[in-house]
Amino acid sequence: MTERPSQRLSALGLVLPPLRTPAGHFAFARRHGDLLFLSGQGPGTPDMASPTGRVGADVSVEDAYGHARLVTLNLLAAAAAELGSIDRISCIIKVLGFVNAVPDFDRHPAVINGCSDLLLEIFGPDAGRHARSAIGAGSLPGQITVEIEMIVAIADEPR
Repeated sequence: MTERPSQRLSALGLVLPPLRTPAGHFAFARRHGDLLFLSGQGPGTPDMASPTGRVGADVSVEDAYGHARLVTLNLLAAAAAELGSIDRISCIIKVLGFVNAVPDFDRHPAVINGCSDLLLEIFGPDAGRHARSAIGAGSLPGQITVEIEMIVAIADEPR
């Protein structure tokens, strides 16, 4: 892929949302060496209430998949705020996804695929493929449907 990630994001018709104010005493991003650790984000944006509910009860897998895509945009917005551009991300290292689901729900990976698929669309198969865990949660803050955190590698120059 010769286009930069920011160009692919734009070609998909997507824009990074402005960051919300952190809901606690933490940073959205913390850099250590060439790694950027991104705090867990939910699917809301400053101009949109976060989707709530439990997957497998009142939220479908398809809707939660879309919520995971929104979370990904929030994560990338936090990375861009720290790095100046998502083009400074050399590759996605790790994704950890939590799904607010009913106890017998077992399709957590299908929900978190919303994040993984979007990362592959934006960063391509080499830089976008990542290690991942998809975990069910009995609840999440504010009863949001999905929370995801991410670790990325940083390039010295935009790619």
